[in-house]
Amino acid sequence: MSALTPLVVSAFPNAKALPLWLGETRGIFAQYGLALSIDLTPGSDVQREKLIDGRIHIAQAAVDNALQLIVEGHDVIIAMGGESGMNDFIVQSDVASFADLRGRALVVDAPNTAYALLARKLLSQAGLRAGEDYEIRPIGNAGRRFKAMIEDPFNAGGVMNPPFSSEAKLRGMKSLGRLTDLLGPYQAGGAFLLRDWAEKNSPTLENYIKAYVRCVRQVLDPVNRTASIDLLKVKLSLSPDVASAAYDQLVEPGFGFQIDAKLDLLGFANMLATRAETQGRDARLEDRASYIDESWYRCALTDLSAGNPEIA
Repeated sequence: MSALTPLVVSAFPNAKALPLWLGETRGIFAQYGLALSIDLTPGSDVQREKLIDGRIHIAQAAVDNALQLIVEGHDVIIAMGGESGMNDFIVQSDVASFADLRGRALVVDAPNTAYALLARKLLSQAGLRAGEDYEIRPIGNAGRRFKAMIEDPFNAGGVMNPPFSSEAKLRGMKSLGRLTDLLGPYQAGGAFLLRDWAEKNSPTLENYIKAYVRCVRQVLDPVNRTASIDLLKVKLSLSPDVASAAYDQLVEPGFGFQIDAKLDLLGFANMLATRAETQGRDARLEDRASYIDESWYRCALTDLSAGNPEIA
């Protein structure tokens, strides 16, 4: 048997890492010749730095981070979609509306990408200006944002995804709504990486996509519900009720994982529009074909459709 190819994939330590954990546990990545290492990132800034300097090979996270890297001059491509973010706008119990964040703080991962931009758009619609009417506090991933809101009520709101959105509600915080309900479809999680690495490691990238798509299929299959919830409990130290609620969000049609990790083009257009509204237009992002490359994804799906065996 040939040696497995080392592959480092970065993800956030939340419930959306479940396909990676499931595939690791069941040997799906190994079946495709990959020795998977999962790098759980404390935040987008660290993840982007590691991608650029080669410490990770693929980022499985909000693809708006890829756009930020492109704006900064890096040759990054988006190879696959995945999900909409599964986000709620979580606020302290005394907050009744977005306007109530006036004079307080919004906790974010990094202020220049993804969910922070969506949050800023919502607050702008409520008449609040970032840096003037409310403070932006870069805290890091959703777990860190959740902790910051527990420890300091001045941190009035933040965008959170499973399981932290569920935990926040159980602690008495509340949601002002799901971001996709408030702002429409959004392309969040997907796979992005350096173009040079992709071109030099085509078989590895294609095998990763095949394995990841199979993992998503297994997460969405009700037969794997109990195993998935048990894995979430172990990996994230969750109570059974929080793990169950998180899993239900992951598989909810129209809110959870996209079937076969498909890129949501309407959601992508809305993501670009949000970035333009909050960060200004950038000519480097106008030609999507220059940085979206689904060629490996299409080959992977064709191969999967040809009848590769599934792991039960």
